[in-house]
Amino acid sequence: MRRGVCARSVDGTLIEAWASQKSFRPKDGSGDADDGANFHGQKRKNDTHASTSDPDSRLYRKAAGREAKLCYMGHATMENRHGLAVAGRVTHANGTAERRASETMLKARRKAAGRRITAGEDKAYDTADHVANLRAIGVTPHVTQNQAVTKPARPAPVPSMNEPPGIKAMACRNRAGRWSSAFSDGASSTAPCARPSIVASLASPPASCSI
Repeated sequence: MRRGVCARSVDGTLIEAWASQKSFRPKDGSGDADDGANFHGQKRKNDTHASTSDPDSRLYRKAAGREAKLCYMGHATMENRHGLAVAGRVTHANGTAERRASETMLKARRKAAGRRITAGEDKAYDTADHVANLRAIGVTPHVTQNQAVTKPARPAPVPSMNEPPGIKAMACRNRAGRWSSAFSDGASSTAPCARPSIVASLASPPASCSI
């Protein structure tokens, strides 16, 4: 965060629920036969499953490749000058919870300040709708840009009208043929390239050399 510019910063974290993976069972009761012990290979979603010991928790992963856990999401607003937490919330864990909680907390801080405020956030908050919502409530956001956007594949080059698609391959085959003929003919000085003649001269040493 740019502490010299932003008076406040907002961030979120996962709070692991006091519930096991076995308690996350289908809402229709179809998984009660084995007491939820055998859930490997099953497709489990928050829409169709819920924890029997903590129904408010949600199955969520912080990032791709991470383990999905039953958890909540905690949010805090920090006052950067003194390093103090001035606001906090706990919400359900989902893909928009961080941004919605940030807007709610910063709106309250903006109202308390009575003027426009600044706030710093990491790349998880870098969406067009969130930035627009903050500006609309009187908050100037300083958000780290999310550069991990999948770019479209680069299109294949279009061959020129004056150059057929196979012209380079033909040139390579012709060059390889000249080199092979130069080696087989002893690589005379009239070869199309000087390098085969050098290799050939090394292969047959002068008569004054004794081996």
